[in-house]
Amino acid sequence: MEKTCSFTNLNMWKLAHELVLQTYKVTSTYPKSELFCLTNQFRRAVVSIPANIAEGYKRLSKNEKLRFFNVAQASLEECRYYMILSKDLLYINDKTFETQMNQLLKTSKSLNKYCEKLLSDIRT
Repeated sequence: MEKTCSFTNLNMWKLAHELVLQTYKVTSTYPKSELFCLTNQFRRAVVSIPANIAEGYKRLSKNEKLRFFNVAQASLEECRYYMILSKDLLYINDKTFETQMNQLLKTSKSLNKYCEKLLSDIRT
């Protein structure tokens, strides 16, 4: 597990933060009719990922940390759906979809690795 003083040093947080920045850029091109629907939901879900990583990072117990990281994982899956929906609605092209999905997968793998280490520590 990474030894760090701040959540901003965590690779999983950095990846999640980059996903947020990409998503804000992409959703800024969505139709105005989606401003209070898909755009809002997508942005809220994607911001939840690094926010829950940050909050969970400073929790004292490993079980509490895992609870917040699990919420982040659930938000990742919610974002996966919004990416698929955005592509199906033709709001994003194939290249943008692949870029977003790759960032999501990197974030998910990093978060899963961290959670697996926490679970291993809890069991021993």
